[in-house]
Amino acid sequence: MVQYVLDTNICIYIAKQQPPEVLEKFSSLRVGSLAMSLVTHGELLYGAYRSQNSEKAHTILDELVSMISVIPIGKAVAQHYAEIRADLTSKGLLIGNNDLWIAAHVRSLDKILVTNNTKEFERVQGLNIENWCA
Repeated sequence: MVQYVLDTNICIYIAKQQPPEVLEKFSSLRVGSLAMSLVTHGELLYGAYRSQNSEKAHTILDELVSMISVIPIGKAVAQHYAEIRADLTSKGLLIGNNDLWIAAHVRSLDKILVTNNTKEFERVQGLNIENWCA
């Protein structure tokens, strides 16, 4: 059962096999306990298309997706997105649009978001986060 949903930066660290603390935590977890949001997958695909070595980047991404499943987005995510965006807008604390969608997706699933971007995601009420780089 999925426990952790990995943010884009953590997926990149795993693909690049650094830093060591991320790889150590990743290696210690059982298969099936990790996933990524469809939004994260889209960001990673975009990066692969923009890469100077696109073919290699796509191969690495395919390997990553073979280990870390991609969670599709359900209707509940829209409700969480609207609530989070309204709350952050009223406080003047908006975060990036893709980060909003990732936060909404993870919060709707009641899972833990693993990210090295805690500065933005800590603004989202009710979102459980961990930083494997800390």
